[in-house]
Amino acid sequence: MTPTVTLIVPTYNEEAVLPAAFDRLDALAARGPADRCRYEVLFVDDGSTDGTRGLVGAYAKRRGYADYVFLSRNFGKECAMLAGLDRAEGDAAVIVDADMQDPPELIARMLDLWREGYDDVYARRRSRAGESWFKRTTSRWYYRLLAAMSPVAIQPDTGDFRLLDRRCVLALRRLREANRNTKALFSWIGFRKKEFLYDCDARTAGHSKWNYPKLMRLALDGITSFTTAPLRVAAYVGTAVSVLALGYAGYIVARTLALGVDVPGYASLLVALLFLGGVQLLALGVIGEYLGRMFTEVKRRPDYLVEEESTARGAGGRS
Repeated sequence: MTPTVTLIVPTYNEEAVLPAAFDRLDALAARGPADRCRYEVLFVDDGSTDGTRGLVGAYAKRRGYADYVFLSRNFGKECAMLAGLDRAEGDAAVIVDADMQDPPELIARMLDLWREGYDDVYARRRSRAGESWFKRTTSRWYYRLLAAMSPVAIQPDTGDFRLLDRRCVLALRRLREANRNTKALFSWIGFRKKEFLYDCDARTAGHSKWNYPKLMRLALDGITSFTTAPLRVAAYVGTAVSVLALGYAGYIVARTLALGVDVPGYASLLVALLFLGGVQLLALGVIGEYLGRMFTEVKRRPDYLVEEESTARGAGGRS
């Protein structure tokens, strides 16, 4: 029996890149028999405000292998991917960005590894065309930091471009937390994983929607949604400061007994107070981040809402 592979394509204001993406997706669908599979394409639009939805709708109506899901507003890429996974009914699913920086032509290579028995075949970036040195460096630092804090092994320098076996898709559907870090969840579910290296292309048109403030927020959300390590770090810093303060107090007592009353300087006292105040505010901020996430989770709101879809496939959970 010929397996079906569902391509999940999240979109958000991608009007400029879609014509080129359509051509490459059409070529991939036509190559299905050569790849010994049948491709289907599922677009998930995350509240675009340009002409993306019109282009996607027109494309899907002319192709029997294409469907779309339009979310009611911008919920974020993490939720858009979940909406796609909820509706992916193929034997395997592949997440592909609409900007085509992750070449869909590499899916044939993923399929070969999948047929060897691997459940999660992920692409690791060897190079990243069109990105600045600063962005590449900070991305590498983020993955190293997340790996150091995570309770499970995190694959470095990988994005969402990967092939997931059906049982991986079903496992991810069961994880319904509101604050999602899908890259970490890929690792958390386990199963047999295999990486391969590739060169990430530059965008064919348009510009990235991820500016540095958004990336910083994404990094913070990714860490605090998946690991409690920042809370432990705050506790360790507090303990270290307390030990240093106790040691310094002992030093002052000994010095006073040996040399007489010594009035410390105003500047040193002010620095110590500012330092301790900063540590306390940092710890409170970390605690606040986790409390905010608990506040969001206990509401049990849907992860996303659908405005329109062309497929009759039902969602696999809260939607």
